[in-house]
Amino acid sequence: MTRIGRRLVAALVLLLALAAVAPVRGDAGTPASQKDVEEALTCQCGCGLTVHSCNHLNCGSAEPMKKEIAERIARGEDKDTILKAFVRRYGEKVLSAPTMRGFNWFAWITPFAAVLLAGGILTVAIRRHVRSDAPAVSPAAAAPPPGDSALRERLASELERLDRE
Repeated sequence: MTRIGRRLVAALVLLLALAAVAPVRGDAGTPASQKDVEEALTCQCGCGLTVHSCNHLNCGSAEPMKKEIAERIARGEDKDTILKAFVRRYGEKVLSAPTMRGFNWFAWITPFAAVLLAGGILTVAIRRHVRSDAPAVSPAAAAPPPGDSALRERLASELERLDRE
């Protein structure tokens, strides 16, 4: 395996190891603010925006969710509890940022790993192609041919003639 190949494999292994042991961002016990919770949830009206950012007037999804969030915060629930309640009702699709548990971490890492792997393969292939296409220069090929001095003299005289004109 080439030096580049070993580095690429080491980088890929390191990336996967970091993703596997990275702590899952926990919101347990975090004091809930209305905006934080709304930003963590996706509006279910189909706009693809967060509950906080949904720009539909009197949205049939965002407005009731905002009201429920405000009620839960008033009852003293933390952000994690509120998010879990919405996940139970709507499923994980309601979260604006998927959790890094189960298959989700693999789904997030795979595209980046594929791009790194493809880049490494492309780099190795291009370097091999360039090396194989480079002509070998022999000492005999580096020396000018015997009739070359006559051609050089002719070229020099013609260039001088052009400069004079």
